[in-house]
Amino acid sequence: MTLSFHWFLPTYGDSRGLVAGGHGTFMSGDRPATLRYLNQIGAAAEDNGFEAVLTPTGAWCEDAWLTTAMMVDTTETLKFLVALRPGLVSPTLAAQMAGTFQRHSQGRLLLNVVTGGEPHEQQAYGDFLDKEQRYTRTGEFLHVVRELWRSHEPITFEGKHIHVRDALLSNRPDPIPPVFFGGSSAPAGPVAARYADTYLTWGEPLLAVSRKLEWIRRLAVDQGRILDYGLRIHVISRDTSEEAWAEADRLLQGIDPADIERVQASLARSESEGQRRMSELHGGATDRLEIAPNLWAGVGLVRGGAGTALVGSHAEVAERLVEYSKLGISHFILSGYPHLEEAYWFGEGVLPILERKGLWTHPSRPVAAPVATPFAASSSS
Repeated sequence: MTLSFHWFLPTYGDSRGLVAGGHGTFMSGDRPATLRYLNQIGAAAEDNGFEAVLTPTGAWCEDAWLTTAMMVDTTETLKFLVALRPGLVSPTLAAQMAGTFQRHSQGRLLLNVVTGGEPHEQQAYGDFLDKEQRYTRTGEFLHVVRELWRSHEPITFEGKHIHVRDALLSNRPDPIPPVFFGGSSAPAGPVAARYADTYLTWGEPLLAVSRKLEWIRRLAVDQGRILDYGLRIHVISRDTSEEAWAEADRLLQGIDPADIERVQASLARSESEGQRRMSELHGGATDRLEIAPNLWAGVGLVRGGAGTALVGSHAEVAERLVEYSKLGISHFILSGYPHLEEAYWFGEGVLPILERKGLWTHPSRPVAAPVATPFAASSSS
């Protein structure tokens, strides 16, 4: 199996410490998310061989579509995994936007469909559907979008939440952008099985991840489909294990206890099953954060969403990634603080190990040609 690695664009700001908030909670790093800085991260990701960068969505960060569109001309091969919330735009407009992005970027768009798990944030956008209704709408939304991407004839659809009449794209995306989708609750599974290309999960211990992937695999088989699988997790990788854990301790010591209390109180309102699982890993405690070998739950003390990190030497982190890959994970969406520097720690430390194992290849590195030595003496001389 060849593995794909993706990085993250912190469009809320970056920091040498953990940035608190997210997923419906205000967050802001002390390195502002200027276009200049995000372009630096994009260049670092591209140079180190990451395939794409994930851009989040929410009221707590910059708009994903606009930000990535402005970065296309500053990169050459880097793809953009753009987060999209069904219900905030029509499926016809979303399908059209994807087509436009593909043409102007020469096919460098991936889509991360986010149903939304924070009712107060959804309502701020004017969305008052409950959780189960949101998943139903997501399924209808993706049905229409996928039909528009491949149909040469106008389509009409009448669902519970999505209604379109005689919809047709004058210029369909080529290639069709892959759809990444995550969700841990019961209504998420059928939507993923029917419409996702890659199912995403956050970084939990191996057994928990294995069980979740088997759940989705069974549902996908019922739909006659085979999916790819991805892991969203942070990394702290250093030359030695001691250095990596010292960095984790530094990040932990930099957390204000008031931020833990504030963020955890906000996340407790979440309807997200995945968020509940992340919060259970640490339980709000700061003294039992290594929940599995090299798996640290400290990020989740102050950050919503992906709340775990792989911490260790480059060799240890590589080995943990190999273990996840044996479960069927082929896409790894990574991040670290600060995102600029951490892209190099991982790119220069871990990826070469995986390359030597034959599990990864730099996507833009040319194949070395045999070296010719001019004027070399022949063996018969």
